[in-house]
Amino acid sequence: MRTTFIALVALLGLCSAAVLQHKLIFRESQKIQMMRRGEWGAYVQHKEALRDANPAVYANVPQNVNDYGDFEYLGNITIGTPPQPFLVVLDTGSANLWVPGPNCDGSCVGKRIFDSQKSTTFQIDGKPWSIQYGSGNAKGYLGQDTVAFGAATEKQLPVPKTTFGIATHISADFKSDAAEGILGLAFTSLAVDHVVPPLINAINQGILDQPIFTVWLEHKGSANNVGGGVFTYGALDTTNCGDIIAYQPLSSATYYQFVASGFKLGSYSITKNYQVISDTGTSFIGGPKAVIAGLADALGATYHSDDQSYYLPCATAKGTLDVTIGSNVYSIKPVNYIVDVGMGDTCIFAAFAFNNFGFGPSWILGDPFIRQYCNVHDIGQQRMGFAPSLQAST
Repeated sequence: MRTTFIALVALLGLCSAAVLQHKLIFRESQKIQMMRRGEWGAYVQHKEALRDANPAVYANVPQNVNDYGDFEYLGNITIGTPPQPFLVVLDTGSANLWVPGPNCDGSCVGKRIFDSQKSTTFQIDGKPWSIQYGSGNAKGYLGQDTVAFGAATEKQLPVPKTTFGIATHISADFKSDAAEGILGLAFTSLAVDHVVPPLINAINQGILDQPIFTVWLEHKGSANNVGGGVFTYGALDTTNCGDIIAYQPLSSATYYQFVASGFKLGSYSITKNYQVISDTGTSFIGGPKAVIAGLADALGATYHSDDQSYYLPCATAKGTLDVTIGSNVYSIKPVNYIVDVGMGDTCIFAAFAFNNFGFGPSWILGDPFIRQYCNVHDIGQQRMGFAPSLQAST
């Protein structure tokens, strides 16, 4: 009888678990928009001036890691009962959820705010929080409520008793962005104040079928504010992704961090073990300055110091950018590592150099890599899986 009871409980648990496909909205990053308008160079100089003026704040922040200015893929969520909607960045490179609150200063004008008084399930925490990103910041206080992945008009994944940030201030860069907040999908160990991220909370509560999620990013070219892919929580995405090529163990369960052992483009190649992360919140691929310069030179791209970008004629991009992970070589085609920013025949090599100051990852495998290969985040076994994207344009 006891065995039967245990089996019944297990069956009920499986029935109550869920899989959710979270549709994304593609929006050009601020970086690309500013390049098209000829404003990026001035913005880069502004960031450098801020770093020079505030060395205590910026000296230990790796540039472009968690740089929300590169965010492109947005998703709908709701918070509270009844649900209040928000459009947020779905970011595997950070681990906190926050949205604007009713006490936010003028920096939140034009954005939807979370009104705790209108939610019957809200509980105040009150603890203050502050997050310093690569080139901006946000701060406020903590609360707890039901957070649901997906829009209220779609199938949702509700996660009760989720702690999140209610912002009282956001920096100017956030103010000008379409997103109303950030939903971090990395591990609790990366979260400010060790707040349990919404997806980790869902796993801890046994809400998902499996402790995994798959990211498929769609290549949209010059399209904007259109469908941009799918995050599948609790399962592999077998519709948009092929068979898993291989899994790679995580070297650190903070970011989705693992080891890559080589990079090659044309005549340039380097073989060395690097710590890398997969990051949906970064439009480009970031790496050590000397290596990025070598790859760009092999491509025939020219560096422009005023906006810290590599330019090249659009038609000259040939060959693949090859990344060695484990025993496999993952080849990124030009359609994914070359960006047309609407400057005639001039395109951009989707790569940037950054200094990690000896801490954290040396490489960021951003959207060019993820568009080419679906990324399977196996949280339960702390490993990353890679599968070919089935979209025709890759």
